Amino acid sequence: MDGVTLHQLHCLDAVVGEGGFQAGAARLGRTHSTVFTAIKNLEAQLGLRLLDRQGYRVSLTDAGRSFHDRTRVFLHEFGQLRNHARQLAMGEESELHVVIGDLCPLPEVLGLLRRFFDGCPGTRLHLHFEALSGPAERLFDGEADLIIHHIDKSDLRLEFIDLFTGTLIPVVAPNFLPFPISDAITPDQMRDHVQCVIRDTARHSVAHDYYLIEGARSWTVNDQLMKKEIILQGMGWGHMATFLIGDELRDRRLLSIAGRHLRGGGGEIVAARRRDSPHGPIANRLWQHIAEQAAGLAKAVKARAGSGIAAFATSRHGSRQKKAAGSLPPP
Repeated sequence: MDGVTLHQLHCLDAVVGEGGFQAGAARLGRTHSTVFTAIKNLEAQLGLRLLDRQGYRVSLTDAGRSFHDRTRVFLHEFGQLRNHARQLAMGEESELHVVIGDLCPLPEVLGLLRRFFDGCPGTRLHLHFEALSGPAERLFDGEADLIIHHIDKSDLRLEFIDLFTGTLIPVVAPNFLPFPISDAITPDQMRDHVQCVIRDTARHSVAHDYYLIEGARSWTVNDQLMKKEIILQGMGWGHMATFLIGDELRDRRLLSIAGRHLRGGGGEIVAARRRDSPHGPIANRLWQHIAEQAAGLAKAVKARAGSGIAAFATSRHGSRQKKAAGSLPPP
């Protein structure tokens, strides 16, 4: 192993991962000849033939497969060591960037952050508010140290802390619909009515439109509070988080149209950050603070959403009773 370099090991890993020298060189930002020479020298130093170059795509020999398995472990551990060294050298951060997603209850989440940053007067907090795919994009673009949003939990690049589950239900204002409200309303019946949706703030990722009825007229807004006001004004309908509309459901300024065909949904909100990025001492203390406060945050969010869920359940139960008695709920 004398003389073997990290450059050679990275070249081997890139060629194997991409299936060829040209693609591997492109991944590393190197020339084809540089990568080819690095692996050729590596094989000479080891006295092993690592790659079979006879086919259309290069492949590992048996010895190469075994060596590459150990190489990947080594490169991962080296990356962790490098990040740890960066963390030790960083000192306390002068600023942190936190992205809050559109389905977060702001009083509870901002309260959690305030309690932490009150004790860190030397660190400036940059708060950003993003929707749908925006938070994850900011994290992967290196523009956020931490996000509070829903994520793909199967993505091994991320570590996360479970916080709470948000419930979304479709709602309308009274008199918005020209037909009685029941649990049998279909997407076809809603197609001619304006649907209000949140604009995805992602800049280059694939945009997502959740719960959007194909072919329906739709208006897009930047945030949940604007969406709520539009629905309250009878200008459209849409899915809202129950923690935002508890009072409106209870006093029937908003009515749920969730049922057999329009079911609503939910999402798991987490605090998430990159595993492969260095985190300074303030970021790590914030992470620990969130972990310690997660149960209390979940309890507070559930309490606020509970009034909305209870009002929704009561209104649906009352509607079924009226329907069974031969009368329809008020529009």
